[in-house]
Amino acid sequence: MRSGKEEMEFVETTRDGPRSKRWVLESGECRELAAHRIARLGLDEAWMPYRRVRLQPAGSFVLACTAGKGRVLLDGRWQRVGAGMVCMAPPRVLNAFHAEGADVWRFAWLRYDEPAFVSPMVGASSPVLAAEGAMEIARAIDGLRTEWAGHRDPKLLHHWIELAHGLARRAAQPFEMEARLWTLWTSVQQSLAEDWTLETLARAYHSSGEHLRRVCQRELGRSPMQHLTYMRMQRARQLLETTSDKVEVVAGEVGYRDGLVFSRAFKRWVGCAPSEYRRR
Repeated sequence: MRSGKEEMEFVETTRDGPRSKRWVLESGECRELAAHRIARLGLDEAWMPYRRVRLQPAGSFVLACTAGKGRVLLDGRWQRVGAGMVCMAPPRVLNAFHAEGADVWRFAWLRYDEPAFVSPMVGASSPVLAAEGAMEIARAIDGLRTEWAGHRDPKLLHHWIELAHGLARRAAQPFEMEARLWTLWTSVQQSLAEDWTLETLARAYHSSGEHLRRVCQRELGRSPMQHLTYMRMQRARQLLETTSDKVEVVAGEVGYRDGLVFSRAFKRWVGCAPSEYRRR
């Protein structure tokens, strides 16, 4: 695993531990899930040594923590997730999470199935962490669990799934709250090859760098430069999936002058080198 500056290779991992409990509903059992491209969703009570590593998941992932705490690897770095927080990961990007401490870590989650040609639930404008919405998502999924265990009324199942999906989407696509920030990142998305710095981003936002940093941390859970890198990695993934351009060309398209620097950044954020990602 990766800790601090130490880097090690990851392997696909599913470990629950003797005390962990989970409820999972799959799209193969409930066709209503597939209507929203939800592959599965569930509720977990995780105790150490609970651990998950997903090298290249097919869709977005949304985790809503309701109690305890755990660690989640997103954006190439480990982050703590506590009660009330929602964390999100885009498709086909390394993500990992595990319980820590002596107490139970409770969370609800949704895993989507999103081919490369569809717009993912968690995209380039999504925050990595949201400070609200977790309890609502968990209550919706718990309501679905209760109905599934009982009457399985199709209309009520539909409404619980609509609610869980809608709340997850609200967490993943929150920019109605900050229109000016949305405008900034939409502009950046259209010109990722430019040599963006904190100063040029702040000028485009019409604020100081420190103010932009505070807004991005509040709305996205990332600094402006971290979010810029995230957007570049997302665009690089798309180019690797849909074109045969050389890695050096892809690097230039997303703002990297040096292909080696780009490859290192891509591996840190996505979990594998660009050439390996394309082979997968």
